[in-house]
Amino acid sequence: MLRRPDDLAAIHAVLGPTNTGKTHRALERMLRHHTGMIGLPLRLLAREVYERLSTRVGEEAVALVTGEERRIPRRPRYWVATVEAMPEVGVEFLAVDEVQLAADRARGHVYTDRLLHARGTAETWFMGSESVAPLLSRLVPASHLDPVPRLSRLSYAGHSTLRGLPPRSAVVAFRAERVYALAERLRARSGGAAVVMGALSPRARNLQVALFQSGEVDTLVATDAIGMGLNLDVDHVAFADLEKFDGTRIRALGPLELGQIAGRAGRWTRDGTFGTVDTCPPLPADLAARVEGHRYPTLTRLRWRSRDLDLHDLDGLRRSLAAPPPFPFLERARDDDDEAALAVLAERAPIRERATSPARVALLWEVCRVPDYRKLLVDAHPDLLERVYVRLVDHGRLSASWVLRQVADLDRADGDLDALTTRLAFVRTWAYLAWRDGWLEDAPGVRGRVAEVEEHLSDALHAALVERFVDRRARALAGGRPVQVEAGEVRVGGLVVGRLEGLGFTTAGPVNAAVRQHVESALDARVEALVDAPHEAFVVDGAGLIRWQGAAVARLVAGPDLREPGVRLLRQDGLGPAALTRVSRRLTAWARDHVARLLAPLRRDDVPRGPARGLLYALEPRLGAVGADEVAELVEALDPRARRALSAAGVRFGAAWVYSLPLLDAVEARLGLAAVSRGLEPPSVPQGAHAPRPNVELDWPAVGYAPMGPTLFRLDAYEVAGARLRALRRGGPFELPPDLDLGPQPGAVLRAAGYGEEGGRWFRRRPLPPGARARSG
Repeated sequence: MLRRPDDLAAIHAVLGPTNTGKTHRALERMLRHHTGMIGLPLRLLAREVYERLSTRVGEEAVALVTGEERRIPRRPRYWVATVEAMPEVGVEFLAVDEVQLAADRARGHVYTDRLLHARGTAETWFMGSESVAPLLSRLVPASHLDPVPRLSRLSYAGHSTLRGLPPRSAVVAFRAERVYALAERLRARSGGAAVVMGALSPRARNLQVALFQSGEVDTLVATDAIGMGLNLDVDHVAFADLEKFDGTRIRALGPLELGQIAGRAGRWTRDGTFGTVDTCPPLPADLAARVEGHRYPTLTRLRWRSRDLDLHDLDGLRRSLAAPPPFPFLERARDDDDEAALAVLAERAPIRERATSPARVALLWEVCRVPDYRKLLVDAHPDLLERVYVRLVDHGRLSASWVLRQVADLDRADGDLDALTTRLAFVRTWAYLAWRDGWLEDAPGVRGRVAEVEEHLSDALHAALVERFVDRRARALAGGRPVQVEAGEVRVGGLVVGRLEGLGFTTAGPVNAAVRQHVESALDARVEALVDAPHEAFVVDGAGLIRWQGAAVARLVAGPDLREPGVRLLRQDGLGPAALTRVSRRLTAWARDHVARLLAPLRRDDVPRGPARGLLYALEPRLGAVGADEVAELVEALDPRARRALSAAGVRFGAAWVYSLPLLDAVEARLGLAAVSRGLEPPSVPQGAHAPRPNVELDWPAVGYAPMGPTLFRLDAYEVAGARLRALRRGGPFELPPDLDLGPQPGAVLRAAGYGEEGGRWFRRRPLPPGARARSG
C-alpha cells in the first residue's frame, strides 16, 4: 500500500447492497493492472478469493496474507489479505471490501485507517454499503461515487416454524448454545443441519458448508458469520433472534445489520426471501420494507485511532493512543482488546522493567495486538502475552520447544463441541504468533506443526458436529455394524467394501446410504487436504495426468493456448458442486503455476524493456521456440546491451530458430502441453540430439525439436547441422562428412530439406517456400 495524494490516482467508492457483484467487479478490474491488492473482512473469504484469483493467474502470481496464514510466492503480482493484515507494498490497484465496517466498535479504526491511507498508485476501490457514502465523501473528498444495484430481488416472507422452513434455508442466531439447540431440533424434524460460526476454523467451516452446498442437508444454522460475503446457495434467511451481544451489551440488530445478513438469500440473478422463525416475532412492517428496499440510515460516526504512536515509553504510547481524532465525525476507538491488554500489562512489574526503549515499547505493542481468539481477556490472555513478551525480550525469540509443548497439549480430539472449539481457539492464537516475523526459532517447522494440529482438531470438530446434528443412521447397515474409513479403506464391521483413491471411491458391489454418507464425509476431508496442499504435492506425467498422493485426480486438457491448459477431473464420486468448484480451481491454479515455472527462464526482470522484452513475449506462446523469420524485426532492433541480456537469459539466435536453451531440458513437460492442446495422447518423449519422428502431428518446435523428414532434431542440434550443410554446399556438390550426424536416415533427412544426390554427392535441388527456407540446411 502506498499513501498518495488523492488527486494523483482514481478513487472509486463502489457502494450498494449485498449481491451486487462488487467483489467480482473489483477482481476483474484488478486483473487489468499489472499489480494489485484486495483487503477482505474474513479469513475464510480471503481464502475463497485467493482460490478464485490463483485459478485465473496461477499461485506463483498471488499472495495470501492473513493473521494466521501466509502464502507468499517469490514475486507475487496480486495480494489477497484480510483488512487487518494488508501489507505495506506498492501496487497499481488497491481495493478494500465492506468499508461500512469503519463504524464497527471492535474493528472500525482499521477500516478508517485504510480509507485514509491505503491507495493504489493508479486506482483505488472502496466497496461496501451505501450507508457509508456521506462520511466516506467527507473523509476522502476525491472519491467518485459509483452506486451499484442488487442483481436479484429480496422479499420479506414473514414468520414460519422450523418445520415450515423452505428448502435451502439459513437460520440465523447469535449465541453458540442457541445455534446448537436449533440444529438439534432441525435434526429431529428434517434429518439435520450444517453449522457455521465465527468460532469454527476455516477448515471446519468449509467442511460444514460443503454439507449444505452438496445438498446432504437442506438447512444451515449460523451466526452473523455468514453476513460478510460467503457465497452460499441460500434461498431463504430466517432470523431466530433479533438481538446480539456486541462485546459490551445485548442490543437489537440495526437495519443495516439485518440487511447485510438477509441479503445472503439469493445469489446473482436468483431471487431470495427473508423472515423470522421459531420464537422470534415477525419483523415490523416498516423495518421489513427497509430491508426489502435496501434503505438504511446513513452512518454518523466512524471509529478512528491514531497511527502516529509515541514509542519512547509506555506512558507516551498510551497517551498517543488516546489522541483525539482529526474530524468531528470520527470517534476515537475505546476499549479495544489490544488497548485493554496494554492497560493490564503496563501495570505489571516484569513488563515495566523491560519496556525501556523505543524498540521494546514497539515490541510490547505488537504483542498486545495478538488477537484474543479465546475471549479470555480478563486474566488468561494478558498472562499469555506477558510470557510471550518476557521471552522475546530476554531470549530474542520464542523457543520452538516451548511453543510446540503448548501446541502438543492441544492435540486431542476428545471432549464435547465446546472443548474442541476452545482448543481450536488456542491453536489459532499460536498460529498468529507463528507468523510474526522473527518471533520464533524454526518458524517453518512450528508453522507446519500448528497447521497439522488445526487440521486435526478441525476434522474432529466437523465429525462431532455431523454426529450431533446430522442423522446419517451410520449403524443402519447389516444389523447396526459400524462403518469405518481408515487409510483409504472403507470397512463395514471389519469387512473391506471399497477403497478411496484420490477423489474417487471404488467398490466391488453395491453399498447402502450409510456407507455412501461416510464416503462423502471422507471425500470432503480429502477435498480440504487437496485444496490446502502445496505446489510440490502434485505431479503431472507425460500423458497429462495430474497425480496427488499417488492417485490420478485430473487430466490436463486443451485451453486457450499452450500456456493455459484446462483441467478435467477424472473422478467426482460423492462430491457436491461447491467441492467440485474448489478442486477445479485448485488444480487449475496448479496448472497455471506448472506452466509459469516451466516458462520462468522467459520471465526475467533483468531483460530491458523494448525489443528484448518483446522477443521474450514472442517466445512464450510457443513454449520457448519461434521461427527466426517470424521475429526478424525484433532481432534486428536489438542493441548490444539487449543481446547480452538475452544471451545471459539463455536465448539463442539461430538461422532457423530463436529458442530458449534452458527450456531444451524440459522436453516431457513441453510435450505434454503440446499434446493436450490438440487433444492427443502424448507420444514417447524424444531423447538426445535427434530421435525418430512419431506419426503424430504436433507443434514440435514447441517441444524443442524441429522435424525434418523421418527425424526430429533438437533445436540446437538442428542449427549446428544446418550451419555445417550451408558451409559444405558453398563449394558445390559435396560428400557427407562422417562426423555430421543426421540420424539413422541421413538421406531421407537431406531430401526432406530440399537436397538431391548424384554419384554420392549432394547438392541443393530446389528452393523452399519463404517461410521454410531459413529452417532448412
